[in-house]
Amino acid sequence: MSLDPADLALVRGLVEIPSASRDEARAVAWLVERMRDRGFRSEVDAAGNAVGEIGDGPTHVVLLGHIDTVPGIFPVRIEDGELVGRGAVDAKGPLAAFVSAASVRLPGLRVTVVGAVEEESPTSAGARYRATLPAPDHCVVGEPSGWDGLTVAYKGRLVAEVALERAARHGAAPGPTLTEEALAVWERVRAVAAARGGARAFDRLDCRLEGMRAGESDGLAERAWLKVGYRIPPGAAVDEIERELRAAVTAEEGTSATVTRAASEEPVRTERTSALARAFVRAIAEAGGTARTLAKSGTSDMNVLAPVWRCPMVAYGPGDSAYDHTPMERLRLEDHARAIAVLRSVLARLARGDG
Repeated sequence: MSLDPADLALVRGLVEIPSASRDEARAVAWLVERMRDRGFRSEVDAAGNAVGEIGDGPTHVVLLGHIDTVPGIFPVRIEDGELVGRGAVDAKGPLAAFVSAASVRLPGLRVTVVGAVEEESPTSAGARYRATLPAPDHCVVGEPSGWDGLTVAYKGRLVAEVALERAARHGAAPGPTLTEEALAVWERVRAVAAARGGARAFDRLDCRLEGMRAGESDGLAERAWLKVGYRIPPGAAVDEIERELRAAVTAEEGTSATVTRAASEEPVRTERTSALARAFVRAIAEAGGTARTLAKSGTSDMNVLAPVWRCPMVAYGPGDSAYDHTPMERLRLEDHARAIAVLRSVLARLARGDG
């Protein structure tokens, strides 16, 4: 399946504009103009998101993909039928597919496309702002799932910082160094998480040491710092995991330990048999594929929106998530064209009410 030249220009143009998280304004302004050119009522909202609305009617669908990327710029190019560039997969490709698919007006359907800011930051400011608005009838979150896949579950996340401090000691003093104390704390934290078990990888609580500083002293006090990251399966809650972490952080006599939550999102699972999910299954079959339902260990703006809006929701978009955040991020253009066709079919089914 070949990609329409206008749709290629849209996705390539969006990828060519750097938009690392919290520096998305130029890409947002560009996308607002491109949506306006296609007949959307478009604007920059109060959070800095690019927002375009098209059509009118009783059924409202939100297509929300994030416009920000992780840092790291490399030349944007097309090679071997793939668009190479930061954000091509995560997640400007899915966002551009939303705009392309929604450009065809459908009777009875109102579609809002959102290019959300700060998804790659702990704030998720774009999605959190949209979550304060009334819920739509259906929502699709733009994340790479492959043109024939839809994501219905994400693990939650907790990032916590553990700070240890004690009075400065001579290097030859007996007992463990503060660095050794910090490592012992980490081993206890990891053991508690591992004890939860889980038959499948998605059911297990993942716990990783994401950062560490130790051996710091100003001559009066010694300090060490750990950054602990959890991926939390559905069935567990952020507060529950934080309580277990705090119980595991015990220090030697004379050492103080503090735990601070840095970021968090609850795990989420959506209904596989909703009208929206059924519409995707049928649209993918219509395009010659067999739908795959996915559960992912990462997080997305679905973690923010689903608990608040409580409407049928999936995550969908062209691209292989194995390329997320890598220096070889690339999007197969044939798959991008297929995803647009699938999305158009889904929107048509929702407009007719036959998901």
